Amino acid sequence: MTETESIAYDVVVIGGGPVGENVADRTRAAGLTTALVESELVGGECSYWACMPSKALLRPVIAQADARRLPGLAQTVRGPLDAPAVLARRDDYTSHWHDDGQVAWLEGTGADLYRGQGRLAGPRTVTVTGSDGTVTTLTARHAVAVSTGTRAQLPDLPGLGDVKPWTSREATSGKAAPDRLIVVGGGVVATEMATAWQALGSRVTLLVRGKGLLNRMEPFAGELVAEALTEAGVDIRTGTSVESVSRENGTVVAVTGTGDRIEAEEILFATGRVPHTDDLGLETVGLEPGSWLDVDDSLRVTGTDWLYAVGDVNHRALLTHQGKYQARIAGAAIAARAAGGTLAEEPWGAHAATADHHAVPQVVFTDPEAAAVGLSLAEAEQAGHRVRAVDVEFSSVAGAGLYGDGYKGRARMVVDLEEEILRGVTFVGPGVGELIHSATVAVAGRVPLGRLWHAVPSYPTLSEVWLRLLEAYRDN
Repeated sequence: MTETESIAYDVVVIGGGPVGENVADRTRAAGLTTALVESELVGGECSYWACMPSKALLRPVIAQADARRLPGLAQTVRGPLDAPAVLARRDDYTSHWHDDGQVAWLEGTGADLYRGQGRLAGPRTVTVTGSDGTVTTLTARHAVAVSTGTRAQLPDLPGLGDVKPWTSREATSGKAAPDRLIVVGGGVVATEMATAWQALGSRVTLLVRGKGLLNRMEPFAGELVAEALTEAGVDIRTGTSVESVSRENGTVVAVTGTGDRIEAEEILFATGRVPHTDDLGLETVGLEPGSWLDVDDSLRVTGTDWLYAVGDVNHRALLTHQGKYQARIAGAAIAARAAGGTLAEEPWGAHAATADHHAVPQVVFTDPEAAAVGLSLAEAEQAGHRVRAVDVEFSSVAGAGLYGDGYKGRARMVVDLEEEILRGVTFVGPGVGELIHSATVAVAGRVPLGRLWHAVPSYPTLSEVWLRLLEAYRDN
């Protein structure tokens, strides 16, 4: 191991995914010298093993499903997807797992890139161990930002080590569809990957420990997605746990809690995420290795005045777009503190990630899509709000019928009866992902229902569901 001299920066960012990139971009824009440390590919999980490859896999699936709902077009798309072509397009969207473009963008910001394993080595100090064993020490005058994200959580099961299971990484980067695929889990990764690989030619068995899918959304979201997955050929088994796994002559055998043996070529565990902080040197600054990092609304780690944790690693909202939002807040807060300025830390202020508490949007790219922002009915009630749920079927919207024959979907808004604002909105149906930002604006902006009456939806579009929701609230 070769030591090098210490190099000083205003800010050091550990983790070069989209969150770390945005912290670096914002601090550089404020005139601060910034170093970014990355041990894998610049662009991170989202660019190579999550958002981009998964949506590239899913887009042809959704487009085909939409086409099959339109007479005149349906007859031309009777055959299966061209799986090699879909996978090739996926490869293009991951830049074939090369990060040259991302590195060029980063260099354009003026930040310095250090490749290697970054670890804290005391307050405001980061060591970077390169692949050749060379250790570089970086010091930060103002802030160190940890943006190392998460990794897949695997259960402690007998035989798992020999099976070499898929995680989200293998599921989004697979080179061919296995004949049979077992998916364990009922959340976003499980439902999206079941959707994609079933359409690409796999026979998918989805094993769900709980009662249904997408349990962090309104119950009808999981119900509608489960119905569609079943129609597509996915074998969904709820209330089912996996007790052991093995690989016998190349075939995975999963044994469930009821003693059933399920065989497949591959098995995907989509059973949660854990923070990427176990080898981060947290113990050198009095924090627990492997832990989530607790932060205030400026993303500064509790009990410190120099350490920030931005993105998934703080466990506030495990979503790329929310992490990038946090990065913009953190970058502004770091810059303001470095300049000796006063922070706007009040709710919805420039240095407060208030949306993490009240207006987190998410889209699940299944068929149908499920999109939600803010609180579900159950969450709003648990938070002590006096609320009412207003539901409408998309069949009441002219734009839904035009979108495709047999369009099936539902919308819900959760109304705060005391303030007459929206606490949450959920849409389920084909194409609803493009509706969710209007709901996000309404929730984050605390737009009064009386004002929403004057936000006229264009006819005939899916957005007319807003009028149906407001009418249902008025009339009942």
